[in-house]
Formats: sequence, structure tokens, C-alpha cells
Amino acid sequence: METRISEIADGIYRLSTFVPDIAPPAGFTFNQFLVMGDEPFMFHTGLRKMFPLNREAVGRIIAPEKLRWIAFGHYEADECGAMNEWLAIAPQAEAAQGQTGCLVSLNDMADRAPRVLQHGETIELGRGKRVRYIDTPHTPHGWDAGVMYEEATGTLLCGDLFTQLGNGSSLTEGDIVGPAIEAEDLFKYSSLNPDMGPTLRTLARLEPRTLALMHGPSFAGDGGAALRALADDYDRRASDRTRAASAH
Repeated sequence: METRISEIADGIYRLSTFVPDIAPPAGFTFNQFLVMGDEPFMFHTGLRKMFPLNREAVGRIIAPEKLRWIAFGHYEADECGAMNEWLAIAPQAEAAQGQTGCLVSLNDMADRAPRVLQHGETIELGRGKRVRYIDTPHTPHGWDAGVMYEEATGTLLCGDLFTQLGNGSSLTEGDIVGPAIEAEDLFKYSSLNPDMGPTLRTLARLEPRTLALMHGPSFAGDGGAALRALADDYDRRASDRTRAASAH
């Protein structure tokens, strides 16, 4: 395996590792995002077993010990499996997550006390960069779920939203909703509930210009439209489930 690096927005780098053995023959990508600033910020730590590979990739951009912030969408191995490895090599780094994630996982699992983020709270990274934390419980899964929005570039760090198979381009202006629907049909990974659609439409009001996907290519274009289209599909799924339950 190798980790490829691409700049998907000004000062935001995608570190992508393709694993062909997951969901063959298409395979699956695991992406981390490094936001540059006076206080460099990393979204997703990668799997613990991928840490040597990802540390080497980060080292091609900055000295890994200069990392200041480590964040992720929810507590899961591919999102934060290497959290303590990063904390060990970056002495000034702090993990940052929402209240729920810190309460149920990070306060115990992180080797240093995490920073607890309130919904809407921002972290100033310097050099014009600022990230805002947004709670998205159970969207797409996990009651501790949340996303981060880099305000200067209009980049939404999406976590597992828009998950798709394959190893395409690092940045696309093409369709990301259709492939995400196909992945949902295959994996059934989302916690389908009536709040998913409204949560995604709230994110759409940010009108992001870049969507940084954890599994799949990043997207440049009308991020609000993509989020609204995904919300429509989840509304349909939730409605179908409700009708099926009523029929029984």
C-alpha cells in the first residue's frame, strides 16, 4: 500500500490509502486531511496499523511533531485508531471532539485529556484558517458523530458521509451522490432515522465549495446541492422503513 497526497483546497491536503482487498474488485480508500496553519490540524488519524505509512506521508508535508490538533467524525478504528500514536510523536497535540465523543470514549481512551468542543465552536488555526465543529448525531452513524467545516476555503470535512467504493481521482466535479447511494445499498452503514435528512439540509446551508470524503474522492462544486440530494435519498429510505414496519 501507499499513501497519495493531493491538495484539494488552499492549504488542505488529502492523504489517501487504497486497500484493494476491501469490497473487491473495486476496493476502498481511507483518507485523512491535513489543514495547514500556525497550528496544523488533522482530521482522521487513520487505522492504528496504518500509522507508519501515514506518518511518513504527513512527514512529506510537515514535521509530524508539529501537529497541534487531531479530530475525527466519531469514535471508530479508521477515524481515530492511531490517535495515541499521533499524540505520542506530537507533544503539543490535542485530540478535539464533541461532548458526547469525549464523554463516552475520549476521556478514557486518549492518552492526553481531549478538548471538548461545543456545537458550533471554532478552533483558530492561524494563517486565515478556522475550523468549526458541528454535531450530527446518528448521521451517518454513531451518537457522537460530528463534522468540521473549514470556513476560509468552504471545505466540509465530511467523515463517512458520501462513502463510496473505488480509487478514483483525488478531486472530482462529477457525481458523488449516486456512488454514495450504491455504497449505502451495499454496506447499509447508516443509522437510518427521520433526523438524517434535516441534519444534512442544515449542513447544506453552509453551501460548501469542497466536500472532503473519508472514503472516496473529494468533491469541488456545489456542495449544498450534493448534500440536499443525499438528504432526499435518506428521507426516502427512512420513509420506506417506516412503511415496512407499519405493514407488519
